[in-house]
Amino acid sequence: MNNGGGFLQGQIIKAVSGFYYVATVQGEIFQTRGRGILRQKKLAPLVGDYVEFSAANQTDGALEEILPRKNQMIRPTVANVDLGVVVMSARKPNFSLNLLDRFLVHLEFFKISALLFVTKLDLVEDIDQDEFLTVQKDYQKIGYPVILSNKNELEKYFPHQLTVFMGQSGAGKSTLLNELAPDLTLATGEISESLGRGRHTTRHVELHPLFNGLIADTPGFSSLDFPDEMTPEVLPYLFPEIGETSAGCKFRQCSHTNEPGCAVKEAVLHHEILNSRYENYQQFLKEIKEKKPQYKKGV
Repeated sequence: MNNGGGFLQGQIIKAVSGFYYVATVQGEIFQTRGRGILRQKKLAPLVGDYVEFSAANQTDGALEEILPRKNQMIRPTVANVDLGVVVMSARKPNFSLNLLDRFLVHLEFFKISALLFVTKLDLVEDIDQDEFLTVQKDYQKIGYPVILSNKNELEKYFPHQLTVFMGQSGAGKSTLLNELAPDLTLATGEISESLGRGRHTTRHVELHPLFNGLIADTPGFSSLDFPDEMTPEVLPYLFPEIGETSAGCKFRQCSHTNEPGCAVKEAVLHHEILNSRYENYQQFLKEIKEKKPQYKKGV
């Protein structure tokens, strides 16, 4: 698309070794490099960015400007994300409510809709299936869609959205995407028996067209650090049910830990808020308070 000022417009779908691959609305892909002016402004192009660029041909282009982002994830580094699919395995590696809530808190922080997809339910004994039906019921009550291994249910969420797949290493993200779209042929890795987790087989972020939307496969990881901007005051509102309930607290700046008249603690006692969610909130709050600030040079 031409913006009328001589530049073309498109979206970065891949970034490798200093080259940015930009797709236009017409479906053409241009290989570009960033202009020096972007470095002077300390602007780093990200996969998902909408950009203006100039190009003599499809292999010799230059990024001129990065258009405003609606959001920007830190890990993975993707911009303008609409939906985050958190892929968690039932077994090998074992399902973790703590890790799930970490992913959900991050998505809430970046104002990205979230969905939970559980893989490897075939490894769960029949007697333990109820555990995941309970997770499904509990998290859907909070407002998060939960899909238990049925990949066909995912398709309706993709159209007209940029979707990021994230989750545990070895949970089967790339395998799931390959089943959804065999043409992607994304690299998959076996689970390390000694470590109980998968090798990182996804090396860079790339957007792929799928079901009238774009999806990104991203490196798997087993832990998440909280951004410096995620403060103790912000955290309660990243748990939607805690943020909503906090309106009934006696004190306006209630941390929902030791204060009297705390509506959140009362809701936990009455099983209106999951005890596991409240325990994870307390743990995350402690981690954020103990986190050392990262000072930037020259500031």
